[in-house]
Amino acid sequence: MTEPSVHPNLTPQFCFSTVALRDFLRISRGAIDDSITQNLNALVTPAQSGFDPTSTSVRIPRAPSRPIDPRACQAFKDKVLFPSWQARSDVLTYCAYVATSPDPDDPDVALRAVETERNRERVVDERLDPYSGRYFPREARTESLANLLRQERSVESIVRSRTWGLIRERCGDSFQDAEEALDRWRGERENRGT
Repeated sequence: MTEPSVHPNLTPQFCFSTVALRDFLRISRGAIDDSITQNLNALVTPAQSGFDPTSTSVRIPRAPSRPIDPRACQAFKDKVLFPSWQARSDVLTYCAYVATSPDPDDPDVALRAVETERNRERVVDERLDPYSGRYFPREARTESLANLLRQERSVESIVRSRTWGLIRERCGDSFQDAEEALDRWRGERENRGT
C-alpha cells in the first residue's frame, strides 16, 4: 500500500520558500491523488480461480471495474488518503497563519520603504506623461504567500473532489463529500486519541 505524505518541518522559512512549499504539495498530490486509480487497482484482489485460457478466445467488451473489498478501501482511506490530506491541510493552515502574521524578518521591507519615499518626492505631471502617476509598490512576501495559498487551496479543493469521486465510484462509499469524510475521520481519530 502507498505510504501517506510525511509532515515537513513547519517553519516560516518553509512557507516563504515557495519552491519547497509547492514541491511538498506537488509530490504529495502526485503520490496519492494523481495516482488514485493505480492505488485503488492495487487494492483489488487477483482472480480467485486462476487464469482460464479459453477466456481469451472471444473478445468481450470491458466490464466495469471489479469491486474493491470495503475493508481494503477503508484501510486505504484511513491509513493513506486521509493522513496525506491532513498533512497538506496542516501545511496550508500553518502557512496561512504565517502569511497573516507580521513579518519582522522581511528582507525587502527597507527597499519598499525607500521606494515609497521616492514615490512621495517624485513630481508628477500627468499632462506630459499620463502614466507617470502610477505607482505599484513592491508586494510584501506575506502578501505573495497569501496569494499562493489561495491558489493552492483552490487546487487542493479540485484535487480532493476528483479523488473522492473516484473513491466513491470504486468503493461504493456514502454520498458525503470529501471534506465531510475528512472531518469524520478527524473526529474518529481524536476519539481514539491518535
